[in-house]
Amino acid sequence: MRANATGRVLHDPKGGSFRFDAGAVCLDFAHTGGEGQYAVFETLHEPADLGEWLAQPPLGAFMTVPVTARELSAAKTLRQAIWDAAHAQAARRPLLAETVATINRAAAAAPLIPELVADGTTAGWAPPVRAAQALSTLAREMIELLSGPLSGRIRECASDNCPLVFVDTSRPGARRWCAMERCGNRHKLRALRARQATDP
Repeated sequence: MRANATGRVLHDPKGGSFRFDAGAVCLDFAHTGGEGQYAVFETLHEPADLGEWLAQPPLGAFMTVPVTARELSAAKTLRQAIWDAAHAQAARRPLLAETVATINRAAAAAPLIPELVADGTTAGWAPPVRAAQALSTLAREMIELLSGPLSGRIRECASDNCPLVFVDTSRPGARRWCAMERCGNRHKLRALRARQATDP
């Protein structure tokens, strides 16, 4: 997977947007919406929405077979499992058996198959390209993340009211915020106001 250009622009239902890089494509996928209180952030309303998301870089999986409603449902189930697994790992809690089973089930399907395009210097995905293959590829990346050297770098944003989760790929391993332009700057502003309030 060409995962060297992760990150997406997230939109707040109340207005505003910011670029959030979760550090892994599977974690970017986990932030495309959700259930319950996160339903307001849903971006995958129709099968075509899933196809459009998968076609974006770095995955670049252009569907040659239209996404089905069943695949969209499977995608949301996998998304929830990735979200739950990432939060459990960030909190150093054991993963639920159901979460593990969901990720393994998605990974068991045939993944996307890379191929060189005609010029011999760039890569694409061998057709047919189906959503189930892309979901398998995302599930396999999550398995590698959870079982690999970066598993201890999976973190939740340090802000009290931000649930965004990411893998800290920085060299010093000191990333605390979902994005400096969002929670990082808010924290700095609050700290500045607190200092000003206590200054004589």
